[in-house]
Amino acid sequence: MKKFRKVLDGLTTSSPVSGGGGTVGSPSCGSAAGTPTTAPTPREIDVQETLVSENFQLCKTVRHGFPYQPTALAFDPVQKILAIGSRSGGVRILGRPGVDCYCQHESGAAVLQLQFLINEGALVTACADDTLHLWNLRQRRPAVLHSLKFNRERITFCHLPFQSKWLYVGTERGNTHIVNIESFILSGYVIMWNKAIELSTKTHPGPVVHLSDSPKDEGKLLIGFESGTVVQWDLRAKKVDFRIYYDEAIHSVSWHHEGKQFMCSHSDGSLTLWNLRNTTKPFQVTFPHGKIQKDGRKESCKPILKVEYKTSRSSEPFIIFSGGLSYDKAGRRPTLTIMHGKAITVLEMDHPIVEFMVLCETPYNNEVQEPYAVVVLLEKDLIVVDLTQSNFPVFENPYPMDVHESPVTCTAYFADCPPDIIPILYSIGAKHKKTGYSQKEWPISGGTWTLGSHTYPEIIITGHADGSIKFWDASAITLQMLYKMKTSKVFEKPKGGDTGDDDPFAVQMVSWCPQSRIFCVVGIAAHIILYRFSKYDANTQIVSLEVRLQCETEDVISPSETENNPCFSEPGPHSPHHQHASSPRGGTPEGMKDSCLKVKERSVRVPPGYQAELVVQLLWVDGEPPQQITSVDINSAYGLLAFGNCNGLAVVDYLQKTILLCMSTLDLYGSSDPYQRLTRSPRRNRQSTSEFCMRGLSNFYSDSKKRIRTSYQSLTELSDNQQSIDMERSRSPTSESRENSFSRSRSSSVSSIDRDTKEAITTLQFGESFARKNDLIPTPCLWVGTSLGVVLLIPMSIPTDQEERMEESVTMGPGGAVLMLKGSVLRFGFLDCVGTLIQSPYEVWRDPNAPEDPDRLRRRKLVHFSPSSSQDTCGEGHLAVVCSERQAKVFLMPSQSCLFVHNITESSFVLRADIVSVCNSVCLACFCANGHVMTLSLPSLRPLMDVNYLPLTDMRIARTFCFTNGGQALYLSSPTEIQRITYSQEMCDNLQEMLGELFTPIETPEAQNRGFLKGFFGGNSNNFDREELFGEAAAGKASRSLAQHIPGQAGMEGMKVAASGVVGDLARARIALDERGQRLGELEERTALMMTSAEVFSKHAHEMMLKYKDKKWYQL
Repeated sequence: MKKFRKVLDGLTTSSPVSGGGGTVGSPSCGSAAGTPTTAPTPREIDVQETLVSENFQLCKTVRHGFPYQPTALAFDPVQKILAIGSRSGGVRILGRPGVDCYCQHESGAAVLQLQFLINEGALVTACADDTLHLWNLRQRRPAVLHSLKFNRERITFCHLPFQSKWLYVGTERGNTHIVNIESFILSGYVIMWNKAIELSTKTHPGPVVHLSDSPKDEGKLLIGFESGTVVQWDLRAKKVDFRIYYDEAIHSVSWHHEGKQFMCSHSDGSLTLWNLRNTTKPFQVTFPHGKIQKDGRKESCKPILKVEYKTSRSSEPFIIFSGGLSYDKAGRRPTLTIMHGKAITVLEMDHPIVEFMVLCETPYNNEVQEPYAVVVLLEKDLIVVDLTQSNFPVFENPYPMDVHESPVTCTAYFADCPPDIIPILYSIGAKHKKTGYSQKEWPISGGTWTLGSHTYPEIIITGHADGSIKFWDASAITLQMLYKMKTSKVFEKPKGGDTGDDDPFAVQMVSWCPQSRIFCVVGIAAHIILYRFSKYDANTQIVSLEVRLQCETEDVISPSETENNPCFSEPGPHSPHHQHASSPRGGTPEGMKDSCLKVKERSVRVPPGYQAELVVQLLWVDGEPPQQITSVDINSAYGLLAFGNCNGLAVVDYLQKTILLCMSTLDLYGSSDPYQRLTRSPRRNRQSTSEFCMRGLSNFYSDSKKRIRTSYQSLTELSDNQQSIDMERSRSPTSESRENSFSRSRSSSVSSIDRDTKEAITTLQFGESFARKNDLIPTPCLWVGTSLGVVLLIPMSIPTDQEERMEESVTMGPGGAVLMLKGSVLRFGFLDCVGTLIQSPYEVWRDPNAPEDPDRLRRRKLVHFSPSSSQDTCGEGHLAVVCSERQAKVFLMPSQSCLFVHNITESSFVLRADIVSVCNSVCLACFCANGHVMTLSLPSLRPLMDVNYLPLTDMRIARTFCFTNGGQALYLSSPTEIQRITYSQEMCDNLQEMLGELFTPIETPEAQNRGFLKGFFGGNSNNFDREELFGEAAAGKASRSLAQHIPGQAGMEGMKVAASGVVGDLARARIALDERGQRLGELEERTALMMTSAEVFSKHAHEMMLKYKDKKWYQL
């Protein structure tokens, strides 16, 4: 705790500029722009700050959504947990709802294959960098125990038999290696490709694409090569039992549980069934989707990428495969085919199939499988099909896998919401859920999860490219969709796609008041929709207002003629009666047309939930679209909506449905312009204005707009360097103009015009404040921040009586305070004189469609948080916190003196800033473009935390990063996933309690009694001891140069402490010795290889001599 006690003595001092992250040692007056402020009245500010650096720690909490670019799938049939690998090296492990864990390989290499150690609480991952990793799942945060890096061969396939500690690894060269799972050391036992095929074969069989042990005998290993060769290798005798050659390449192999037959899928769309009694030719060849053409030939089909052959006691076997469709039907969707007896069911998928897996009742491969479901991993979805019902319905997915149903364009995060809002949204959203799902429980039900003690209502809102809005329940680090709405229903359907835009309804930003339940949506087509919440359906007429926030070309001829004539359509700054702005010349200009989106004019029936009440649209002028809206704020207590773009500011009274204010940014200054600029001439700079606005805060839809809208994957296709350049370009014109704007020189009218064109409204906030220095009591104000670092206060006069409020107009106009900062203004916040956050006033929610009580007059209930409420303790006034993309300042109102200033960054700029509550106090949280996440104390702006979290930031993260109360934040880590993080030490400490347990102690099911005859004639599988064959005593050591063992990074969190002690020193010494031993052993290994080669050559020569010793020359 640090106590700040500052006495302002009326002296004006300059603010010391601290470099990068320095603190300000003393209060300062005067702005960084060189505009001095009047000394405040002597007053004592007594703020006790309780936050210290120990209260902050940054860590990831949980990741929601569908794994981006999935590559692999695995399932533990005993633990009933599912693992999904991705191209970026991530692994998602899913169990029952609430059990959701994300792991990341440090290398970032794509995951090729996953193998569970069934019922052991461990997972093996094979990555594209030819490394095997063993993950420990018996802890809430899985960690790598061992890694094995192959140096000379590329991994293509892995197989781990049930209850075995030996992992079979197939390689691109066609060899099969064996790894001990416990020690993660390579065995000396190797099945070389040239031993597996016949000596007479002249071609290489290709990479290993399949490995599996025979259900009949564990000592027999079936090896499938890509070229079409299948070999059964006798592990004991170290020889081949049989070889199968087929003309078409093999993609997968699946055994019948009795071990007498197996099925292969091939590249020509065929399935071959092989019987071990006769391996010279396939027992059966089928083309499931290949029809016989008129000329008698089979039509060509696509490859069958995977097949599974599963048996059932009560019915015919299931043959399930993906692919195999004929080539002649172009445009057909990917399919999963289920062959059950004579019935063939083709399930069409919305996205390409990455992998599928049949879930069976037993983990033993030599028992009747009894399949009950199929997990299908698609490129952009995860579905589970119920096999126990004849119509094969899908299960309802309990995970939030549809975050990316339409590309996410904006996010909002609200913690500690009113407790009644989540149940209401859920009850309304549940009425619109899809039906037809399987009635059985979700089969992926492993792990345990309990509601932690540190939970409170949290809501995440996502806006999407198709104009839809989704409300998510994010309480207790879970995610469940509550309610979905479509903003496109407000507008008429475009005729023949005549919108001129791929995504005309795309959501650019949202503003939500949880207390009043007023919701505001800003669209990419420069429109704003205001919604009210109701539990009843209603017939409503949507009111439409059209605002012309655009300069008229012929209105301005020269600076002298336009000093007192704004370039906007309204004759003055106030235009409460103009709902459609008109030109001063009279009539509507020929070049001006309505928005490309037309609001429904007829009365519409709206269901319960959020119901549109008002639509505000910016008009096109001279064939040019309006500039996109860059900031918005709504206040339910005032009944006002404010928004701005790079042209100016507009304020709408949504209670009376009128426009109160519509002014250019320059006109807002009046005579208080700190840059002493003249009114611009739009004719000369329309192009630069358009360019800046399109490349400004709405850079999300910038030059690559078409690519982004065509496929949201393009958000990640842009290189990090290009994205950072684009961001710098979007900010740098503003930054460059600011560097020049701090001098008062007016040497060139062109430079003045250039500076003026780049001043956009970047942030807005309503609140009770002091608009002028001589104000004695706080009044409603609108705080306006611009891209030139200027803060404007606009006072307002709002009737207090309810009836007067609906009849009399709200008056407002510029003329308030002007404050200065470096960089675009991002955020406002207000504290009272003891450091408590002052919330904006709001109206308590009341249902607009509720049945009226004739005996009770419906009145608005307003809640105000006036800064004068604490005047008894510290006098009148309050503190205003202003954060820009370069620095933060704290002003004392109404004196407007700067108490504290902190330069947040010099080399980068702040992307997001929020004033949040943490540990019963408040702080300023910032996220910079260089990836730093930092927090500053309030009001002293002391740095409390600065973590280099995301070194490379792309535009997707920049657009979606947001902080909230309770020390939490989120961002879109990929186009399909939401990453939540915490910067609170308290939450980090409680995170283990909040996460689910992946591993649950479950007894392994016993194998079925095979009976005497089956056991007698079924082979000696029970007598097979892998340790005798693969252990070091029998097989010897593997070549050290073949693979390198890498110890894990401290499997359990608690071992990190021990690693710094004696145990850690011993471990490091052991690793160093291993490395030295590896170098010393390389020569020995090479010598041994040469000796082995010589012995093999000698053996072959001796065999040749014996073969031809007694033959005559003419018999050769």
